[in-house]
Amino acid sequence: MSWELAWGRLRRAWLRRFRPSYVRRMAEQRVGDCPNCPHDIIDVRDLKFYRNVCGYRFPGQTDPCGRLPGVPLARAGLAEVVIFSLAFLAAGLLFGLASIFLHWIFWLPFGITLVLWAFVISFFRDPERTIPADSHVLVSPADGTVTHVEEVNDSDFPGGRAFRISIFLSVFNVHVNRIPRTGTVSAVRYFPGCFLDARDKECAVRNEQLWLDLKEAGSGRILRVKQISGAIARRIVCWVRPGESVRAGERFGMIKFGSRTEILFSADEKIDVKVKVGDKVRGASTVLLRFAS
Repeated sequence: MSWELAWGRLRRAWLRRFRPSYVRRMAEQRVGDCPNCPHDIIDVRDLKFYRNVCGYRFPGQTDPCGRLPGVPLARAGLAEVVIFSLAFLAAGLLFGLASIFLHWIFWLPFGITLVLWAFVISFFRDPERTIPADSHVLVSPADGTVTHVEEVNDSDFPGGRAFRISIFLSVFNVHVNRIPRTGTVSAVRYFPGCFLDARDKECAVRNEQLWLDLKEAGSGRILRVKQISGAIARRIVCWVRPGESVRAGERFGMIKFGSRTEILFSADEKIDVKVKVGDKVRGASTVLLRFAS
């Protein structure tokens, strides 16, 4: 992230020095308001890290967090893919040359380098999914394994009690998070914390996490999706902003390198649960439950 931010500063300096007409044109196209804006925004690319906290927008331009056509990788992880690929390419060339000119034993680290590179590419994959057409279902917000299906006391949730479904994401799962129900983002809140293993019973309370609250237009139902960091995951990404309308199955963020995702709603809802603890689920396509009509 530090490298990306540094590159952004260099890019903006170059644009201001050599392409002032482009900078003026982008300023004319920019809409919205961000009082005392602490972000240096020239074009839509500069909103990648600030989309959910900055009031500026560029209508008609490609969303910096949207999926690139024809690229089956998470947009939020492209920088990591490029940096790791360059590092593994350099290491692979070094070990390959050493195995040819020095000793065959260097083929071993060469193979390990290829495996690690393949893992990185696999981690940031972002496949398309078929979203159920039934308007009464709640789809999974993440890929992984269901670890909790239960009612819980939660003083932070309206009414003090909620029905919770928790999903553990291993390093081998797709880590892009999806919207479980169509609605409007009512709040986005971040909480710093620890980095316990995502399967630890205390991680939902003590770990770093981000809460995304959704309100359905017709029913007024409140849903809360929690992105919870893990022992390896140290980067929670969420690019939707309060007041934004979102659709079921739409991408809204990701957690990098192992994590946990939870969804909560009122315990008073009449539901037909479709999953149990231990089930494997896929974001945007697996139906977790069905609300009463």
